Amino acid sequence: MSSTPFCHLHFHTSYSLLDSAVKIKEAVKAAKDMGMEHLAITDHGVLYGAVDFYKTVRSAGIKPIIGCEVYVARHGVEERSSQKNNMHLVLLAETQEGYHNLVKLVSLASLEGFYYKPRIDKALLRKYSGGLIGLSACLRGEVTEACKDGDLDKAEALAREYSDILGENNFFLELQDHGLADQKVANKNMLEIAQRTGLPLVATNDVHYVRQEHAEAHDVLICLQRGDLVADDTRHRYEGDQFYMKSGEEMAALFPGQPEAIANTVEIAHRCNVEFEFNLPAERLHFPSFDLPEGFTDKKNYLIHLGKTGLEELYGLDDLDQPRDEHEKEINKRFYYEVGIIEKTNYINYFLVVQDFIQYARREGIPVGPGRGSGAGSLLSYSLAITTVDPLKYSLIFERFLNPDRVSPPDFDIDFCPTRRADVIRYVRDKYGEDCVAQIITFGTLGAKTLMRDLGRVLEIPLPYCDRLAKMIPETPGTTLEKALAQSPEFKTATSGEPEARRIMKYARILEGLPRHTG
Repeated sequence: MSSTPFCHLHFHTSYSLLDSAVKIKEAVKAAKDMGMEHLAITDHGVLYGAVDFYKTVRSAGIKPIIGCEVYVARHGVEERSSQKNNMHLVLLAETQEGYHNLVKLVSLASLEGFYYKPRIDKALLRKYSGGLIGLSACLRGEVTEACKDGDLDKAEALAREYSDILGENNFFLELQDHGLADQKVANKNMLEIAQRTGLPLVATNDVHYVRQEHAEAHDVLICLQRGDLVADDTRHRYEGDQFYMKSGEEMAALFPGQPEAIANTVEIAHRCNVEFEFNLPAERLHFPSFDLPEGFTDKKNYLIHLGKTGLEELYGLDDLDQPRDEHEKEINKRFYYEVGIIEKTNYINYFLVVQDFIQYARREGIPVGPGRGSGAGSLLSYSLAITTVDPLKYSLIFERFLNPDRVSPPDFDIDFCPTRRADVIRYVRDKYGEDCVAQIITFGTLGAKTLMRDLGRVLEIPLPYCDRLAKMIPETPGTTLEKALAQSPEFKTATSGEPEARRIMKYARILEGLPRHTG
């Protein structure tokens, strides 16, 4: 810890609310430089950054605290009349139960409460409040807003309500100072609310960029996200340059009369103890259950039945269990070896589920790809028509796909016709239950070429010029700005000598790798 007790209770991975490994690493480095032992993530409305954050922070020897700055619908999630009624509340997972409840709340916020933003309400919070610590949040928090407006009776009532919902000693009144006049008013009145209610105070700082000198680049990032121009004086912006990661000494200097509020950041950090587990064995994973058809009572026997039927048809066998030559013996041996490994690693149910929806697609005339990746090395997959590549013909190795020492689940890379892909998803949802099916999000990032065009747009630099810069960057996937400067003399010359290129590079170096869009 730094000499002044303090841990960061707010760290937003980016304004676009997505996860960024680049910025997390920068934040971890800054935290280590300041001697901090705890770091919390509280993205707005989502938990996209939680896993990368947890892994990166843990690997650096810092304790990760998982949270979310949720949007609370002032009048309940059914009300959809104004974005102004989407209030903020910081929730931190104190326990495993708290993390599970936070996941539940964030999921419901998107599935049921979405209105411009993913929202919860107080009824949902009360239902899933166990194991959570709440902070009153920024000027958009209900209690803080009432303090800013000078309505102390309302602020007191709201503070007591949140404390009642979250439980004794689980709701803290936040003090923040980013140099904003409204915050000074809110802080003064928040001290009065603390006196009236006896609720504890906590000093926090929103971290939207790691270093103070990154404020201007963050401003440009907001323009990228919102489609604004930097030159537009009426656009949305963060006032000042104080939304950076501050040291314990800096925070103590901001709140010299509130040592308890500073110390409470560490108390909260000590209370929050959530552990993520990775590479779980199959028996601890949550797969939808395949229901056996009539006449079968054992999943392994049914899997063998399907596999034998498929192999006998594919290879023209009379009976897999009565091989007639060395080739058929090889097929028999390989098949039962794979079944044994799949049984040992507890993936029999998994294979049955996968073959089920692939067979559905084939029955319905929905084009299905042959299967890519290591899954094509499985003879059992071939027998079930999950893949259509003969692993024996091409000497493909099953162990690349699954072996007794592999602890992560095997995965099949299967392509479905895009025009009817939704039919397959609908079948899986209908058969296995909507709560057992999820689609995976992907994050596109601000790469070297993308930055030339995106930054040029918000800086109002002509597109032909930006295109010329982008074309100087090598086409090799994964080419970074540093690699481009090293590999392209033309790009290096332009970015060191041309004013417009230098203007783009001023921000590109800081923003490179940050999330750009979802897929």
